Amino acid sequence: MSEHPESPKRRLDLEPDTVERDLIKLVLTVVELLRQLMERQALRRFDEGDLSEDQEERIGLTLMLLDDRMTELRDRYGLRPEDLNLDLGPLGPLLPRE
Repeated sequence: MSEHPESPKRRLDLEPDTVERDLIKLVLTVVELLRQLMERQALRRFDEGDLSEDQEERIGLTLMLLDDRMTELRDRYGLRPEDLNLDLGPLGPLLPRE
């Protein structure tokens, strides 16, 4: 016995608000991953003394502005920081828990 194509099991929930929020969540997750990697790289370079005082100031300001913007976007779409942490199953979470 085959299922009718319109049966609930075969239908996807493609509400415009849900699709937009899920897309934003995915994009913000990728941006958050990159932001954390950039932050770790900057801290390593600070510790090694590879940066001039001007470079340190610019990097610090850039990272603060990016963090502020991420907070604004999460708030706009009703997302919490932990909502951006994908569960990778046996590998654990994508982003380190702080």
